[in-house]
Amino acid sequence: MSSKISEKYALPVSPAVVEMQARDRLTPAQLGRWAAFGVGVIVLLYYSAVVSEIDLVELAEGGSTMGEYISRYFPPNFSDWSSYLTDIIETIGMGIWGTLLAVIVAAPLSILASANLCPVWIVQPTRRILDAMRAINEIVFALVFVVAVGLGPFAGVLALFVHTAGILGKLFSEAIENIEVGPIEGVRATGASKFQEILFGVIPQVIPLWISYTLYRFESNVRSATVLGIVGAGGIGVSLYQSFRSFDYTKVCAILIILVLVVGVIDAASAWLRRRFI
Repeated sequence: MSSKISEKYALPVSPAVVEMQARDRLTPAQLGRWAAFGVGVIVLLYYSAVVSEIDLVELAEGGSTMGEYISRYFPPNFSDWSSYLTDIIETIGMGIWGTLLAVIVAAPLSILASANLCPVWIVQPTRRILDAMRAINEIVFALVFVVAVGLGPFAGVLALFVHTAGILGKLFSEAIENIEVGPIEGVRATGASKFQEILFGVIPQVIPLWISYTLYRFESNVRSATVLGIVGAGGIGVSLYQSFRSFDYTKVCAILIILVLVVGVIDAASAWLRRRFI
């Protein structure tokens, strides 16, 4: 009886709803494609684990050895703190100039690499240039520039500059390609030139993202500058490498603590700048 009453007073289902439900159902072909995709992902992960020689058992067995090794780093030795302070200031300077030069170059390159602003015959070659700059690690660039300009922080600045320009150029161009076209059309309606369209219609929209990306890359460049010292490109990385080579792990620990503190301060300052200006 109750079922008959419910059927009597049931609301009719709209044909549009029925069509939508039918459209949302996966067809056998779609199920097959998703299954093939899942199998492909599993095979890829397994193969990657094999070539990477991932062995959790070996990691567990080496845990005690790692603990004994880490204990050699304590207590940290800050006896050369004044030298470390000079080195860390040099490292920050490398990060500042490497990032600044990268922004100066990345900004125009990002415009040329944006498909919504430039023709394909300009966009594609520019993107390949950015790919090349981004694909080569800073250490490789540092090795090249050490030969060109000699040992010291200038080689590190140049290495950071080239690599970071490739990264920021890519990020800047993606920001440009996601802008609203309305402001550009408004500027164009006034009879503005192409340069004025970019200056008044594009740049104001992407400046917040550009600043955010730049601050993040500056923080990353300070970290990267510490590694460049291994190849003689200046900064606190030189002291870090020398301490490692002499097995003076307590000084290594002191340098690492200083690096963590400096990166933390830079991160806090970057967060404040984002809140203040973005």
